[in-house]
Amino acid sequence: MSFDLSVWALPEGASPADVRAAVQRCRQGQHVDSYPDPRVVAFYRAITASYPDRPGPGSPWEVTPLHAAADHVAMSLYPTCEDQVLLDIERLAAENGLMLFDPQDGSVYPPPTAAPAPAHHATFPVPHSTAHAR
Repeated sequence: MSFDLSVWALPEGASPADVRAAVQRCRQGQHVDSYPDPRVVAFYRAITASYPDRPGPGSPWEVTPLHAAADHVAMSLYPTCEDQVLLDIERLAAENGLMLFDPQDGSVYPPPTAAPAPAHHATFPVPHSTAHAR
């Protein structure tokens, strides 16, 4: 059984409900008919540079190639993949301003540069060395 994650390029101000709605449209085969969002392209290139999306020894991907669309990339990982893979996905999503969706529990994690979330909402971890000045 795989561990799935997806990253989404939605307009600024998009809410977790907007991400969940986009996920539902994707599951129903309704995809955005447009040029790929540059944030998605940058994420895809970076993650596949570190972890090529083809089968092979040591690959974290249970399903290849990755599902890449104009506004998102969906990834199915082996549950035994190294934690570093997940950290890299989180980091690259944050660097590219993408929202991260975890279908296991429906959680949505906005990029850390988004408006501050209430304390009870999870956000991407931001290393102290890259935190934005106040």
